Amino acid sequence: MKAAPGIRAVAVYNEMLRRHPELSEGIRRTLERRIRSWRAVHGEAQEVIFRQTHEPGRLGLSDFTDASGLGVTIAGQPLDHLFYHFRLVWSGFEHAHVILGGESLVALAEGLQNALWSVGGTPLYHRSDSLSAAFRNLDADAKVDLTHRYDQLCSHYRMTPTRNNKGVAHENGSIESSHGHLKNAVHDALLMRGTKEFDDLGSYRAFVDEIVSRRNAAHGKRIDAERSHLQALPERRTTDFEEIVVTVSRTGGFTLRKVFYTVPSRLIGHRLRVRLFDDRLDVFVGGTHLMTLRRGRGHPDGRHDQVVNYHHVIHSLRKKPMALRGLVYRDKLFPRPEYRKAFEALIEHLPDKQACKITVELLALAHDRGCERELAKELARTLDAGDLPDLAAMRTLFGPDPAKLPTVHVQLASLNGYEALIGTGEAA
Repeated sequence: MKAAPGIRAVAVYNEMLRRHPELSEGIRRTLERRIRSWRAVHGEAQEVIFRQTHEPGRLGLSDFTDASGLGVTIAGQPLDHLFYHFRLVWSGFEHAHVILGGESLVALAEGLQNALWSVGGTPLYHRSDSLSAAFRNLDADAKVDLTHRYDQLCSHYRMTPTRNNKGVAHENGSIESSHGHLKNAVHDALLMRGTKEFDDLGSYRAFVDEIVSRRNAAHGKRIDAERSHLQALPERRTTDFEEIVVTVSRTGGFTLRKVFYTVPSRLIGHRLRVRLFDDRLDVFVGGTHLMTLRRGRGHPDGRHDQVVNYHHVIHSLRKKPMALRGLVYRDKLFPRPEYRKAFEALIEHLPDKQACKITVELLALAHDRGCERELAKELARTLDAGDLPDLAAMRTLFGPDPAKLPTVHVQLASLNGYEALIGTGEAA
């Protein structure tokens, strides 16, 4: 016990039974009591937790907590996510933000700024967990850069950054204990809602915001009292994204953080400026904003992912429909499951070339006529009836063939007629 103060009582118990098989297994509780008594008299000093008194407007805490166990689904797909959680220690004001990736400075910056602008001020100090997860797998220079950017974020809001000692969870106790209460509140609200399914991420975020607002309402008077002690907000937010320059390749897209993104083919060869947020990418050419893309995530096993928009590639694919057969991102190309099921049915009953041709033309029809959802419903009805999609029938159903539209001749009126009207108006 003196040589190994940290040894567990159960380990001593197992070793005693091994050395003395004649001993009864019932001695375990007695042994544990005696070891506990011995440590009370002869054991080493233990760490003491010093409870603190808190002042209004002094300290805000940030942390991340895993929320995947809530079982939320978006459009039928499980949502692997975290909550960024902010709390003012004195009043109990809190803010939660749904994070799709892991712990990162981008996620912290977005969540923290949302929280500060929501409460209407900034505390003197901001404490985090040192972004330990974000530092993982970074080299020394990258860690220094990340630390510098975090310090700049706090400086913009005139907060002094402080950090927990590594591995000492109780130093963030004012928010660690609140994680469980927050997730329990969300879980209960999901049960009362009757379903954990949401149409989109925005709906789920609004749901979480409403729950947090209710929790804050319970501390309304104390939160209002602390607001008068907070520092004023700056004139504007600071950056909550990373900016990266990428080049669009001949494949009609670019790869960023193990994810391939398609863009319109006219951008092939161009250098794009990408602002990388937690849940999206804002794409610029020069100073012009081109588009916003959903952010993808590489797979845990190291495989790359793809974020594909069929509108970006359909013109080229129509010229090479057989490329669909072995396309790396084929499953991501289909905008809805019905299109994938139609392709699978066609490839099963028709030659590959014909199946690919029909599938590509169906995608082109959805693109040209703006009928993606309606066409998907019609494909579902066709497949449920045991039939294969009829391209000609679909084209007829979703609008006339442009080649068969009548030619309309418009005869322009003489300008003299307009002059006469003007003259008549002046005379009147």
